[in-house]
Amino acid sequence: MKKKISSHITSNHSISNLNQKPFLTAIMSEATDKQKQVSAETPLERDLKSKQQSIAATKRKQYRDDKSQIRKQARFEVSTTPEPEQSDSSVATTTSTTTITELPKKRYYRQRAHSNPFSDHRLEYPKSPESMDWSNLYPKQYDISKVEIADIGCGYGGLMIKLGPQFPKSLILGLEIRVQVTQYVEDRIIALRKNQEIINDKKKKESGDGTGDGDDNDYSYQNIAVLRGNAMKFLPNFFVKGQLSKMFFCFPDPHFKQRKHKARIITNTLLSEYAYVLRKGGVVYTITDVEDLHNWMVKHLDEHPLFERLSKEWEDQDKCVEIMYNATEEGQKVTRNKGSKWVACYKRLPSPDDCE
Repeated sequence: MKKKISSHITSNHSISNLNQKPFLTAIMSEATDKQKQVSAETPLERDLKSKQQSIAATKRKQYRDDKSQIRKQARFEVSTTPEPEQSDSSVATTTSTTTITELPKKRYYRQRAHSNPFSDHRLEYPKSPESMDWSNLYPKQYDISKVEIADIGCGYGGLMIKLGPQFPKSLILGLEIRVQVTQYVEDRIIALRKNQEIINDKKKKESGDGTGDGDDNDYSYQNIAVLRGNAMKFLPNFFVKGQLSKMFFCFPDPHFKQRKHKARIITNTLLSEYAYVLRKGGVVYTITDVEDLHNWMVKHLDEHPLFERLSKEWEDQDKCVEIMYNATEEGQKVTRNKGSKWVACYKRLPSPDDCE
């Protein structure tokens, strides 16, 4: 009997090896083709290729360095806030209102999509929400209201830029862990603010009375900002209890491998933190093109006592859901590839602690 079983296992093993053989052969042949291609290159061609790569890398770095100087100048202007009677400030405003700032080019900021959320990444965090200085991020609106909308893992900032005009009186913050992507969003916001101020000034001059046509003309992206941070670690360091009204999780990293599931942005522990910073009646928005991740998020949100799923009818009527579908770069990519998108929205339920 043992001999039969062993022979059966051996035969199955040999069959599986036979099934895997074409696949392995294809991989090996592809690798050898690449080796042949590399070996076929002459030393002169390899030298030319390496020089081209070096020039491209230098060009990307130079572009980001130039934008970095603009960011530093913008922060300096915010921190100094010159007096109105100074002649230098009037000169600066006249020159800034005549030239349109070029929007940053995304290809110079590309960075791999995956980042280890458990690494500290040398990030800086406030000790408490009260010690957080928002004036550098929202120089014209930080004293009007607190941050109410958070885009977790904002990517290249498409959602924030679309939401900004819809909620002009609310401060919107994007949290992104990747360095170069955060720099891109910051440069994009700086350019949008400058350009919109130029457009607003022109409209006021054309109207004759210097007031423009209405409040909509005064919008200049002053209510959106980006911050490099890890939402999985220190979210309560930025927001007090019940501060946020909306939280967006758009196309988060699916972390396909089972051993990586602990790095997903929606877990039981993290949901308790989100419930802490969300006010009663606040909404969690989730969207993904990975059905397995969608089911994971729905399962954990359904199991949490402080969240209740909103109906499909509510989703169809909510303008944020409509914006969320195609505002982000990932969402646009899925649309181009004719892929599927799964949406789930949850309302923050009241808890006994909310009465305190």
